[in-house]
Amino acid sequence: MSSTIERRFDSRRDAELAVERLVQEHGFARTDVFVSSAGSENSVGEKRNGGDTATHLEEERGDAPLSDPISVSVDVNDDARAAIVVQVFDEIAGG
Repeated sequence: MSSTIERRFDSRRDAELAVERLVQEHGFARTDVFVSSAGSENSVGEKRNGGDTATHLEEERGDAPLSDPISVSVDVNDDARAAIVVQVFDEIAGG
């Protein structure tokens, strides 16, 4: 069985966290994990988070392009690996 599992995240931070957990904690090859804007324009997601927000020394930032969610997709070739991907995606998207 070979399939692709995809999930959309509201922020770039959540998408990057999903990738980090899959690669570092669960041993997925980084070449099997794909990250892109879910739309046709460059985007950091639908909400600012992490480095896209203002710090205590600056006013609100407006330079981060907000338009579409961030899509993370993973190629998997067995049911056990697919279950791990779904679990990680659910934990981050729900957290």
